[in-house]
Order: sequence, then structure tokens, then C-alpha cells
Amino acid sequence: MRSLSKFIGWSLLTGGVFLTIILVGGLVIFWHYGRFLPDYQKLLGYEPPTVTRIHAGDGRLLREFASENRVFVPFRSIPKRLTNAFIAAEDKNFYSHTGLDVSGILRAFWVNVKNLGSNKRPVGASTITQQVAKNFLLTNEISLERKIKEAILAFRIEHALSKPRILELYLNEIYLGQGSYGVAAAALNYFDKSLNDLTIGEIAFIAGLPKAPNNYHPKRNRKAALARRDYVIGRMLADKYINQSEARQAKLAPLVTKNRSETLVARADFFVEEVRRELYERFGESKLYGGGMSVRTSLDPRLQKIADRVLRSGLLVYDKRRGWRGPLGRLRSFENWSQNLSKFPKPGVIEDAAKNWRLAVVLEINDQRALIGFEDGSTAVIPRGEMNWTRKQPSYASRRSKLRGSTTFLSVMDIVFVESYKGIDKSKGEVWRLQQIPEVDGGLVVLDPHTGRILALAGGFSFARSEFNRVTQAKRQPGSAFKPFVYLAAMDHGYSPASIVLDAPFVAEQGPGLRLWKPGNYTKKFYGPSTLRLGIERSRNLMTVRLAQQMGIEIVAEYAERLGVVKTFPRVLSAALGAAETTLLEMTSAYSVLVNGGKKISPSFIDRVQDRRGKTIFQHEDRSCIGCANVTWESGEPPSIKDTRPQLVDAKSAYQVVSMMEGVVQRGTGVRLRDLGRPLAGKTGTTNDSRDAWFIGFSPDLAVGVFVGFDSPKSLGRGETGSSVAVPIFKNFMKEALQNTQPIPFRIPPGIKLVRINSSTGSRAHSGGAGTILEAFKVDQIPPGEENDEELSVMEQFKESSGGDARSIKGLY
Repeated sequence: MRSLSKFIGWSLLTGGVFLTIILVGGLVIFWHYGRFLPDYQKLLGYEPPTVTRIHAGDGRLLREFASENRVFVPFRSIPKRLTNAFIAAEDKNFYSHTGLDVSGILRAFWVNVKNLGSNKRPVGASTITQQVAKNFLLTNEISLERKIKEAILAFRIEHALSKPRILELYLNEIYLGQGSYGVAAAALNYFDKSLNDLTIGEIAFIAGLPKAPNNYHPKRNRKAALARRDYVIGRMLADKYINQSEARQAKLAPLVTKNRSETLVARADFFVEEVRRELYERFGESKLYGGGMSVRTSLDPRLQKIADRVLRSGLLVYDKRRGWRGPLGRLRSFENWSQNLSKFPKPGVIEDAAKNWRLAVVLEINDQRALIGFEDGSTAVIPRGEMNWTRKQPSYASRRSKLRGSTTFLSVMDIVFVESYKGIDKSKGEVWRLQQIPEVDGGLVVLDPHTGRILALAGGFSFARSEFNRVTQAKRQPGSAFKPFVYLAAMDHGYSPASIVLDAPFVAEQGPGLRLWKPGNYTKKFYGPSTLRLGIERSRNLMTVRLAQQMGIEIVAEYAERLGVVKTFPRVLSAALGAAETTLLEMTSAYSVLVNGGKKISPSFIDRVQDRRGKTIFQHEDRSCIGCANVTWESGEPPSIKDTRPQLVDAKSAYQVVSMMEGVVQRGTGVRLRDLGRPLAGKTGTTNDSRDAWFIGFSPDLAVGVFVGFDSPKSLGRGETGSSVAVPIFKNFMKEALQNTQPIPFRIPPGIKLVRINSSTGSRAHSGGAGTILEAFKVDQIPPGEENDEELSVMEQFKESSGGDARSIKGLY
């Protein structure tokens, strides 16, 4: 008995010492590895990187920017069944343990002991909390040290965060394959569904992915994916998250994945790149690619699609007019021609600018048509009418092609671009048209002239070919498109549209040792005394230079800088003819000031930016609307918001220039636009040797700028001008953009009267006389006339200038 007591005493002592050693050892390990661990408390306010979304002006999605494709979903918005599936698959004791699952550790230890000597992967026992510690605070290093640190951090996290918060971090952070970070991204990428729309089988599949996403790929490893899905369904049944019937139906359901739908409303690559740059400069890289911002832009998807289409079409029309430059390449023989064609590298331009284009090889050719073949072995025809333009070759074109008959420079075995056209050739199949990628490029921009919002922007023929934006980045001479600003300065300095300026030879000294400067008109003729209206309608260079000299080039420079055409305007007379370099966006913005009554605008791509919680952190409109919040609107006039825009120029002078530019469309260099039957105004621009072609124009509520030129400046060709190259693009845009809208006349500010005058002399005229027009005068400039020849009333002005449409009197400035 005494020996038994002694044995028990020694056993208890030994056990106590052993437990003490374990406890002290544990404390030492805890102290040693816990000293320099990452601060787990930062998880309290942790926000995982999420997608920044760019939206069009109507709210539809344009683009997403993200370093990790993640859509953050708060825990309260995650379906309960989804969280239960992850708990069943990964950590069934999640709600009962304090960071470490002791029973799970012992179970994993026993399994690993049994598997010693086999090739089976060791079984882990990490809890969801441990995975949070590893994913957020540690690395993926496989080592005992990392597991100890993971356990310590898990214990600390459990005491700092609630269970729902731990689950929220885990379900939004975890990587689930196919570029999916978090459960919401996985639901979109695997099934094109929101979380609430997932079935039990789909939920089980996603919940089974954390262990090894690549091992359960639904297409490459379908059998493994199904087995893993069914395992999770079984765990959900065992833990009573679903019933027997639901489990059976889920296992019988096929695993059908679906790629995420194309939800982008418009391509708009050049526009979106400008938005990306602005966000990067304003908020920084981390905020852009991980801040979860919601960005509402000014883009109008309908106008953007029109802009892209008409710019590309216009460039192609010009390019074909200049001739054929030769094929993309050639095949060596007919043997295996379809296979060899499929190996020919496809230019990236097909992917964005020319989606309807295909590569083809010429198989036969005669005076009537060419037989072409595609890489799939099918054939089609190009009719003679679609090849005639290849008879002409520009001086810079390849001369390797051989003339066939008198129709074309195409040769058999040429590899070319073709576009589906229309019709069927009964013997050979579909009819296609020949195409070539244009060397010339250009840009088109559309603004709301009253707000500065950029509604559409096409920066070139193809973003894939060149990301250089010809609207915002290309610094070019505007040529005659600058002249309206010279005339604007004149209107502010005592001139009227009927003022007379001499159109005659002009000579100016350029400085010591330099030749005399002798500008001339495009027509090489002189026209004598002419009204300023004729000067701008007919784009008279000599009148413009003489007008600038009379006022002083310093005045012209001040207006150019005030309206933002250029930052520093050169103080030389040649600059009055558009020799100073500027961008298409700067020019179109300055034209907008004319049509909006002289108010300053700031061109903008972004209307508003909200952070991930919906708080507005930037907005373009900085005016306040007092009393507008939380108001239920039923009827009556909208609230009046004070216009705080600076008045850059006199509204009356601005309208006089607008009126003269209406004459450009009705009788001048923009006369191609007259048959649209719309109130339109604008000005063409062509630089020396036809290196640049411009047209900037507007309706009362839409300003549009078009530029065409080679990126490495060279002549567009003899006879190519803003009228022949840029105006047709503007016309095609306006024709579609204004379709199904009522014509609205340009708004006339107070202090302007329209008076009938003779367009050549500027003197008073009676209605119906030859050369009679309505001219816009300030009230103190009205030329003398008989008392019964009174100025038109505002209503009469509208009726006579708009063909009877006298609406929108309230729209006057």
C-alpha cells in the first residue's frame, strides 16, 4: 500500500513536471514566435482590393480595372447557404472553436500517421480563421514555423473579430481559380450568375475549390470537379444544411459552366484610356486597381458607336481614293493554300476596328471578278466594282503587284483583307469587298458645349494598332479652323460681320535675313474689298491676315490663350492663319465657347467618382443646388441653379461669329452639309501642302471636331482639304446623331438684331433682293436705312432663319 502511494506520488510529480515543461515550452514558443508577428488588428479595418468599374453616362458598364478580379460582398449580402457550404467543406466546427480545431488536428495527425510511407499528400487541419491569418498576414511557405505563427494569429484574430467578420474576409479574399478572387467573382466567372442565383450544386462546386482550384477545373479535370462537388454536397447533408432530397437532386444535376457575359456597352478604348489616366493621376495606382471605385463617365454609348463607325469609314474612303498599296503578303503556291493562309499572322486591327474583316487569298482573277479563298477552305468573290479603286496607286505604294487586264493591280496568291458586302454570286458564293488598313489616321470628339462633358471620342482608326490619341495628344496646326477666333476678337473691337476689309496682296517682313512673307488665298486670286462674313465663309487668308494686322497680333494672341486654343500663342501674323499647334480637343472646346454664349467650359470625361461605400469623392459639377436634396418632384419648373461659369467673351460677339459660321455651311467651304437641313455652323481647316484636314462644327447643343492626317506629317494629296476629307466625316456623324430630333435654331442673345443686307456690300437691302441675307448686328452697329425697313423682331428672326420653326424662345441667352 505504501509502495502504491509512493508510485502515485512520483507519477503525479512526474506528470506535473512534464505538464509544467509543456506549459513553459508552449509559453516560450508563444513568446518567441509571437514577438514580431504582423499586427492582426489591421484586419479590423481591412478592405481587400476590389474592382474599379467604369460606367457610361447612362450607368451601363464600360470597363473594369483590377489587380485582382474581386467584387466585395458584405457578409449580410452573402447567401446563408453559401456560407454553410464553405463551413461544411472547410471547417465544420467554425462556430465553436477559438481559432484552432483540436479535434480536427488530432484527426489529421492520425490520418497522416496511417499514410506514412505512401505517396498521399499530408492532410491539413487549418480552420477558416487560420486561413485568414495565412492569406492576409503570412506567406504560403510550408514549414512548422509558419504553422505555429498561423495558430498564434488565429487565436488572436478570434478574440479581435466576430465570426461574421472573419467569414466576410475569408469569402471575399480567397482565390478560387480562373482569375476569381472571392465568391462573387467566382459566381460570375464560372456560372455568369450573382450569388443569389446559384443552385446548391453550383454552390457546392465553388465551396470545394479552396483546397486546389486548378485540380478541380470544370473542363480540364471534370471527373475530379464532380467528385469534389459531390463530396461537399455530402458534407452539407451530414451537417444538416440541406435535406436528402436536395442533396440527391444536386448530385444528379449536370455541372454546366458558362463564361461571363459580354456586358460592355461600347468599346470606347481611347475614351476609357483617358479616364484611366485621369483616375491614376487623381487617386494613384492602388486606388485605381484595388479601390473598388464606381466611376460614372460622360460617355454616350450611342454617339460613341456612331463616332467610331463614321471616323473609320471616312478614313477608309480617303485611303481608297488615294489608291492601292499592295497586298499584306503572298502565298508561294496553291498547295495547302487554306492551311498556309491560317498560319499568316493576323494584324491586331481586326480585333477592334475591323471585326467584319477576314484574311483571304486570291485564287483566280479576271476582268469581272476575283475568286478568293478563306482559311476554312470556303470561297467567295470580289466583283469588279469593288476592285476598280486598286487601279490607282499612290507614289508610296508597293510596285510589286502586276496589272491584270485593265481592272486591278491584284495578283493570284495575294493575301488581302476583305469585308462581307452583300449579295450572292450563284456560281461562287458570297460577295465581299476588298479592304486595306489605312495609313492615314485621325480623330473625332463630341462635346456638350454647355457643360464640357465629352460625349464620345474616337482617337484613331484602331486602338490595337496605336494607342496614340489623336484627339488629346496630337499637336497639329489647325490652319483656317483657327480663323473664327480672329473674327471673334474683331467683333469685340468694333467690327461687325458687314465690315469691309481689303482682300489684296499682302507682304510682311519676318526679320533680319529672312524672306518677305507673302501669304495667298487658296484660290490664288484676290477679291478686293469684301465683308468679314465673306472672308470667313470663303476662308480668305489675305483678309484674315490684314484684319489681324489692323487689330494687332497681341489682341489675337490674348483671345487664343483666353479660350484655351494654345497656352502660349506666337506673336507672329502667320499664327492668325492657324500656324500655332494645338489639339483637336482644345479646338473643339474653344468652339463650344462660341455656341454656348461665351461661357467658359472645362472638358471632362468623368462626371462622378464614388468609393466602395458609395460616398462621392469627386464630381465634375461643383455648383450647389440649395434645397434640392430629399425633394419629391411632381410638377412645375425645375430648380434654378446659378450659372457660375466665367464669361470669357461677349455673348453678342460670340453669336455674330456663330452666324458667320452658319454661312460657311450655307454658302462656303462647308456647303456639303447644307442638304442635312439642320441649323449647323463650323469651319474647315487645311494646312500648307494639305498636311492636316480639319472641320470643327456644331449644332445648338452638340460640338463636334474632326481631324485627319498622317501621324508622321506628309501631304494628304493634291486637292485634299478639310472640305473634302473632314467635312464628310462630320456630315455622316451629324446625320445619325441628330436623327429623330427636332431642328432647333441657334439661340440669339439680347442686344442682337437680324437685319436684311446685301451680302457683298454690307449695306441695307430689301426682302427678296439679289444677294440679300439676314445679318446679325449689335444694336449700336445697325447700318442706316429707310425708316420703313425696320429690323426683324426676335420671332421673325427665328421664322426667317429656320424655315418657320420659331420654337425655343426661352432658350435665348
